Amino acid sequence: MRNIRTYQEVTHDTGSELLEQVVDQQHRLAERLTQVRSVVAVASGKGGVGKSAVTANLAAALAAKGLSVGAVDADLNGPSLGRMLGVSGAQLSDRPSGVAPAKSPSGVLVMSMELLQQEADAPLRWREPAMGGFIWQSTVETGVLREFLGDVEWGTLDVLLVDVPPGTDKIGRLLELVPDLDQMLLVTTPSETARFVVSKSVRMAREAEVGTLALVSNMAGHTCTECGHVSDLFTGDGDKRLEQETGLPVWAEIPFDPRLGTATDSGTPLVITDPEARSSQAILALAERVVEHIS
Repeated sequence: MRNIRTYQEVTHDTGSELLEQVVDQQHRLAERLTQVRSVVAVASGKGGVGKSAVTANLAAALAAKGLSVGAVDADLNGPSLGRMLGVSGAQLSDRPSGVAPAKSPSGVLVMSMELLQQEADAPLRWREPAMGGFIWQSTVETGVLREFLGDVEWGTLDVLLVDVPPGTDKIGRLLELVPDLDQMLLVTTPSETARFVVSKSVRMAREAEVGTLALVSNMAGHTCTECGHVSDLFTGDGDKRLEQETGLPVWAEIPFDPRLGTATDSGTPLVITDPEARSSQAILALAERVVEHIS
């Protein structure tokens, strides 16, 4: 089995070599996923909704329940999941059956682009041909995500979470690789802009016949750290409208808590540092819903 290649190697492949690798990788991916009980995408289509923080906390919450959990950061150009789960700087190791993922202090297996970069603050620069660069980049990014899913030695997992970057095209890319996706959590906020964008993602997921679809309303109110009172953070009710228009269930309403950001910045999710916090309780309840729907 080939190990994960560097991007210099990827961008020097010829077209025929790339096609051969894609077919080979797709077979390995299908074989690898037979060891995963449920693949769960955490997506949105909209940036800035706190999707990665939700993913990190959900992963830690599931692991705390005794499940074997893996997490893939599908945001290749702006990865953050590794840092949020406390594996920044971890060294990956090669095994005969694939690359061993990093393991977070909370017990989550993690694969992220930041683990492949020599400098943490270095931007990812793609080498591309003089013409057709956009198409080439899309092809390469799809290939890399395929490797993250299929060339990593995940072992036997109960849940593999995939943190999908903003953009409905990124959702489509994952669905192309994992057409039998078990669950997709679509993260939104009460803002009207989020409702407008996330509704497009709902339609795409429905057209792909994703097994289970549910909404997660993040930043649904602000929790006062002094008295515990929850007040509105947004003036709109876009999350409620999205629920009504799509008919999808809302599996969690997570109040905004600045400690969520502080905890993930430190590499230890809030569900671990303060499981009694309201936002933690909402995410722990979300984890229960995910477990209930594991195929």
